[in-house]
Amino acid sequence: MLLDIEMPGMDGLTFLRQIMAEAPIPTVICSTLTAQGSKMALDALSFGAVAVVEKPRLGLKQFLEDSRRDLVQTLKTAARARPRATSAASRPVGAAAPVRPPIEGLHGLSVNKPVVIGSSTGGTQAIEAVLMGLPADSLGIAIVQHMPEKFTAMYAQRLDGVCAMNVREAKDGDRLERGVALIAPGGMHMQMRKAGGQYFMVVADGPPVNRHKPSVDVLFRSAANCAGKDILAIILTGMGDDGARGMKLLHDRGARTIAQNEESCVVYGMPNEAIKLGGVDQEIHLNQMANAIRSFDARG
Repeated sequence: MLLDIEMPGMDGLTFLRQIMAEAPIPTVICSTLTAQGSKMALDALSFGAVAVVEKPRLGLKQFLEDSRRDLVQTLKTAARARPRATSAASRPVGAAAPVRPPIEGLHGLSVNKPVVIGSSTGGTQAIEAVLMGLPADSLGIAIVQHMPEKFTAMYAQRLDGVCAMNVREAKDGDRLERGVALIAPGGMHMQMRKAGGQYFMVVADGPPVNRHKPSVDVLFRSAANCAGKDILAIILTGMGDDGARGMKLLHDRGARTIAQNEESCVVYGMPNEAIKLGGVDQEIHLNQMANAIRSFDARG
């Protein structure tokens, strides 16, 4: 389904939320109201849209001529998706933020077993589901979600408002610590390095890897090189193969590696590619991911 936001009677976002709650269908939003970084664009992704395409207010005919191949490819990609009703589709906008201890109270806890997560199509909802199942003092998590520039800061802010953990867009030099989830900025790569027994994030520009920036492979490879067997790596729903080779490297270095199963994926691409390369220890349902992180933490 190709859906606009401005419609007579019911607006597109309200219709999207209803259809995703009752009979999910792959949906691409195309609207003048979804400029990069806009709240409406992020709402559309949160409510279950596979992709968002910005439609210009002027020059629509030229836009359709210039962008028809990209739009057709986006629709073909969406057609292979298997959206399902999610908490994001039914949770009221502006829900109260969770009660959690101040981050100062978590700084003294050691983070020697970091978690890295990579995802793409369908990942905005999947990441939210994982983080909402974790306590405020969970292991530190570094996340790459394929998302354009300007979206990630607002996405992190949205997650921070509904999760017990502190969630923010990563900055160069940020320390990965308990109770914190760091999301790679759109348009930048994020890597992990280790110094003084602690893990830090390196955020820098560079060419796209596997057609993406940020790239899951960039994060995973850096994690394999500095963390090895001390790390838990998770690959979630997504189109393509970004992250598969990095997952294999992590697996070969002794890391614990988990993939989202086909049943719970919107697009079973990235997890499947990682499995085919032999880089995955276990394949589980999205609903089990938070428990897997807790279990990894409890091993000591």
